[in-house]
Amino acid sequence: MTTATEDSLWARTYHPAPDGGGQLVCFPHAGGSASFFYPLSAELADVAEVVAVQYPGRQDRHDETAPSDIGVLADLVYGALRPRLAARPVTLFGHSMGSVVAFEVARRMEADGLEPVHLFASGRGGPSVPRTGTVHLRDDAGIVAELQGLAGTDAALLADADFLRMVMPALRADYTAVETYRCGPDAALRCPITALNGDTDPKAPHEEVLLWGRHTGGGFATRDFPGGHFYLVEQAAAVTDVLRQHLVTARTSQRTP
Repeated sequence: MTTATEDSLWARTYHPAPDGGGQLVCFPHAGGSASFFYPLSAELADVAEVVAVQYPGRQDRHDETAPSDIGVLADLVYGALRPRLAARPVTLFGHSMGSVVAFEVARRMEADGLEPVHLFASGRGGPSVPRTGTVHLRDDAGIVAELQGLAGTDAALLADADFLRMVMPALRADYTAVETYRCGPDAALRCPITALNGDTDPKAPHEEVLLWGRHTGGGFATRDFPGGHFYLVEQAAAVTDVLRQHLVTARTSQRTP
């Protein structure tokens, strides 16, 4: 049985939810935390309840062990948040590792009789594209070098030994989860999928992003933005506009008899 305490551990709602709106549930990248989505929550608070998922092993959950398996993480997220996910129409949004966590949570929703409205998968090729990297096997300096190359973490934080000591276990677990995740080519959702990516992202080349289309029986679309792996920081306004348009349309359709 899920408790309110479990929900509050996993879910961060930074702004009041509007009456009659749906939910946008956001899943962070490897090493990321719920607060990454605070700006998005502020921008969309008038049209939806924005829920940012907080994985174990970071920020206020830094004393917990981060799962090193995507399936285990998805099971834990779904187990904790199921009542919330059943309460309002749900759109899922994930970036990088968060894309496959969101996909796996959507699979669990559909298997359990809940129907997500839409999945937005950002910064990641289709789930059946295997990740064969070995970042999780590197020493700490090697993992830091990977983060520096992606330019998604403040350089000052990466130079802070105390910060790195606190976050390294979660980083290594996340990279293990990402690089060992495997998904069959026939795994598919009923809900539509939109794949978002930066046009110069070395981690999500366009031909791999297109493979998300194999994993839905609903509609499929892609949107390219200028930028690399963390394009959604520089292109925040444009990404927010895409999500806003979807949420407003979904809200209107819910009200239509």
